[in-house]
Amino acid sequence: MIVNDNLNDKGKKAAMLLGALSLVGLLVSLLLQGCARMGNPDGGWYDETPPKVIGADPAEGATNVKKKKVLINFDEYIKIDNPTENVVVSPPQLEAPEIKGEGKRISVQLVDSLKPNTTYTIDFSNAISDNNEGNPLGDYAYTFSTGDHIDTLQVSGYVIGAEDLEPVKGILVGLYDDLSDSAFQKKPMLRVSRTDSRGHFTIKGIAPGKYRVYALQDADGNYMFNQKSEMLAFNRDIIEPSFKPDTRQDTIWTDSLHIASINVTGYTHFLPDDICLRAFNEILTTRYLVKSDRTDANHFTLFYSYGDNELPKIRGLNFNSDNAFLIEPTERRDTIVYWLRDTALVNQDTLRMQVTHNITDTLGVLREQVDTLQLIAKTSHEKRVKDAEKKLKTWQKEQEKKKKKGLDYDSVMPREELNLKIVPSGELDPDQNVTISSDVPLMPVDTAHIHLYSHPENDSLWYAERYELHKIDNRNYRLLAEWRPGMEYSLEADSATFASLYGEVSKKLKTGLKVRPNDAYASILMTISGMSGKNVIAQLLDNSGKVVKEVYTDNGQAEFYYLKAGKYYMRAIVDSNNNHRWDTGDYDKGVEPEEVYYDPEIIECREKWDLTLTWNPTAKPLWQQKPEAITRQKADKQRTIQHKNLDRAKSLGIQYVPKI
Repeated sequence: MIVNDNLNDKGKKAAMLLGALSLVGLLVSLLLQGCARMGNPDGGWYDETPPKVIGADPAEGATNVKKKKVLINFDEYIKIDNPTENVVVSPPQLEAPEIKGEGKRISVQLVDSLKPNTTYTIDFSNAISDNNEGNPLGDYAYTFSTGDHIDTLQVSGYVIGAEDLEPVKGILVGLYDDLSDSAFQKKPMLRVSRTDSRGHFTIKGIAPGKYRVYALQDADGNYMFNQKSEMLAFNRDIIEPSFKPDTRQDTIWTDSLHIASINVTGYTHFLPDDICLRAFNEILTTRYLVKSDRTDANHFTLFYSYGDNELPKIRGLNFNSDNAFLIEPTERRDTIVYWLRDTALVNQDTLRMQVTHNITDTLGVLREQVDTLQLIAKTSHEKRVKDAEKKLKTWQKEQEKKKKKGLDYDSVMPREELNLKIVPSGELDPDQNVTISSDVPLMPVDTAHIHLYSHPENDSLWYAERYELHKIDNRNYRLLAEWRPGMEYSLEADSATFASLYGEVSKKLKTGLKVRPNDAYASILMTISGMSGKNVIAQLLDNSGKVVKEVYTDNGQAEFYYLKAGKYYMRAIVDSNNNHRWDTGDYDKGVEPEEVYYDPEIIECREKWDLTLTWNPTAKPLWQQKPEAITRQKADKQRTIQHKNLDRAKSLGIQYVPKI
């Protein structure tokens, strides 16, 4: 009996133990479920709070500051994104400050001496974020003063390219209280900012007064315009910073689709906030020889930094240069190609010559200068001969094979064939013409060997057509004819009609051309308002921003015909000097670049459409005009709180209410 009682006690204890274990298991299971629901296994809730400034030395907004080192403390570990580019100190520092992120602190060591009675602004923009989740602090600027007050005014605006209205990223924008034109070239900027990817800038810490504003791609870091190669922007406006109380709506989103609340908040609206600067590069008039090149043995090229009406004079030192060249300058006369007329010179590997040309001296004056050049063909004559012999042997073997097989063969290798390029090929528009081009200079062409035939619809016969052949330059001809819609044409030329300077001849040529019918086209009549009496170059652009059609108008009426179906964009250039091209500015002469406008609307054309449109180029600010589809400088994605907790809460099936 005693034994049985002991056994019963053990059973009771075992049952109690099992019950306790079951209860513990249940509690653990519930705990794990709760933890899974809270997200502990995947790290829990994300930190969505940006870093906060908890103090600074000197204190933010401090006055009568004497020390040049600034320490800014945060409530968590932070990082700074590319401080060299993103952090701007005003007044501008000739010696770059040392800016470091140190755990929960940013240190800024100014190297330049502090100016008396001056407000200093260290503009971090959007460069500060927390170290873990990358939550940005936002548009943050630290300010102190060496005097007894803080200047708080601001101005803002945009810098865009003068020729194409592209946002200009990273260019300096600065103020001068000296309103003379010479200040920009003799004094550093008073206060500065730098544009973001949208071309936008904000200059802070400005004292009341009158200012002029400039933009500069500062190559030498002296904050003034003293190099002709530096991109710049200016205007004649005098600005007077001011402010007014204003309100704005701040939208708080629960998620990407639902609004939590819309708050109306008051703020200080600083003016002006719509400054527009058009940046440009001046024409570099300093002339020097950039390089000389003889890539191919049959010609050499001289590259200059700037053109000159007087071409260089060349005297051969190891060859006779009399009538030795066919000279081919570019339109700007800054690049000159010298084609060698004599094959003996082509076969000469080294050409030594004396070049007399106009070069800018140290005083900026264009003077005659004599230089000696030695130009060596990149492929030697020996190598070219070996290559030709190899080619001949290969051809002879092919002819021997044909002879053995009883096929037609040649005993004399034909001359090198002249390659011609005909544009367009296949289809063309009624307002197009045909261009015939060669890679090497062409000899005069006998038009008696060129024929143009037309084939009307529903007609089996071909008819001879009149045409004109105009020489563009030594390598290009243009064939003009009446290209009638819906008509087929055949352009034909006898063999050897075209011959190069070096003896290559063209083969027999025959190419078919078809003009699209009228119902395959659209047309646009654009009235450009406010431009009557001005010379305007109106351009139609395709989806890549390339000019497809261009008309010149002085009455604001631009007509475009024979347009293919598609999407187009409109640009207008005010041609102030009536030279039929856009011209850049000149600061010394006080000349701003010619005005350029973009129609912000897409123009969609379809076949058989005739569009009549009106466009007011001044209806929108310039920085809002260029369509995003053809804007190359895309705006960087704004750094914002990512709200990862929304996705996490959704995956867990629970509601998440962000902190407001």
